[in-house]
Amino acid sequence: MAKGIGKLSALKVTKETKPGYYGDGGGLWLQVSKSGTKSWVFRFKSPVTGKSREMGMGSVNTYSLAEARSRATDVRKIVDADRDPISDRDTERQRIKLVDAMAMTFKECADAYIEAHRAGWKNPKHVKQWENTLASYASPVIGSLPVAGVGMPLVLKILEPIWTNKNETASRLRGRIEAVLDWATVRGYRSGDNPARWKGHLDKVLPAPNKVQKVKHHPALPYGEVGEFMKALRKCEGIGAKALEFTILTATRSGEVRGATWQEIDLQAKTWTIPVDRMKAGKEHRIPLSMQAVKLLQSMSRIKDVAHIFPSPQNNALSDMSLMAVLRRMGREDLTVHGFRSTFRDWAGETTPFPREVIEHALAHQLRDKAEAAYQRGDLLVKREKLMQTWADFCNKVPAVANVTPIREIA
Repeated sequence: MAKGIGKLSALKVTKETKPGYYGDGGGLWLQVSKSGTKSWVFRFKSPVTGKSREMGMGSVNTYSLAEARSRATDVRKIVDADRDPISDRDTERQRIKLVDAMAMTFKECADAYIEAHRAGWKNPKHVKQWENTLASYASPVIGSLPVAGVGMPLVLKILEPIWTNKNETASRLRGRIEAVLDWATVRGYRSGDNPARWKGHLDKVLPAPNKVQKVKHHPALPYGEVGEFMKALRKCEGIGAKALEFTILTATRSGEVRGATWQEIDLQAKTWTIPVDRMKAGKEHRIPLSMQAVKLLQSMSRIKDVAHIFPSPQNNALSDMSLMAVLRRMGREDLTVHGFRSTFRDWAGETTPFPREVIEHALAHQLRDKAEAAYQRGDLLVKREKLMQTWADFCNKVPAVANVTPIREIA
């Protein structure tokens, strides 16, 4: 087929105006139409069907004679390999159309991932955290890009600017990007390794979080000052103050108290049972109620058709800032609500004989020792009854002399 190649000249291609076909050899032809337009075609016998076929090779205005010959050489190689170049081209076009039809941007995948997991996440705040971190940091870089094209350089472009100064945020963001890319891979929108994977991948180019992350402790009240604080708190009016007192007495998290309902309370058994879907650990948590906690609940007015024990003015759950507002009114901006769990932990560990596992159960913490956790299947409720009553009694004690070092006058 390659015999007699190179019959045309660039000048002839330019000068020829008579309609017809002019062969260059090797299957390449110059076609001049009746309207005077010129294009390249390739004629061949299909090795698949055995029929003669003609394949368009583009306009003379687009491809020079030299470029047309180069393209014809590529097509001849396909024919020599017993393939039909027109069928190959059509198959490739269909593949590209299919890829385009299936292509999704990173943002589309992120939105789909969040929507798929929305029902399984514990609260709307968690959904917002996902949406906000991805929108703030990932979307400006890769949001509009095909998810199939997201690689390690782009992931690093997102993470590196905040890895050292906002490492906690960056670490969560990395995990969220990894999850979205894993979802996209399973759904068939991308393939290959996950460029946001940490172990054996990003850990080779980024410093470990514990090397750059500063441990941030929630400001906590020294346990020796709890009695004075509770005395002042009980003088405060409002639902928020009652909710904060109940939070301290039960050593629970703010969200657990703000979402508490009367249905979860058994005053006769003196227990509060927080269901699975409201617990951070995803496990039901029973809390023994001290006499002081029961008395506080009995003092609360139950509003008809309102489920929450500590309702907002709109009869919904209190906002996450309502308890902090109580601390601000008391002039205790130096404290956080969550810090009272540390106060309880310090008091129990340093001043009482209660075993560590009893204290950890009171805080609804998962035991770090997996073997120990496997054997400790109960919730130690009876032992925790004594612990929580001892804590509530301690909260009622006001030291004769406050644990505050007096400021001496400077002579």
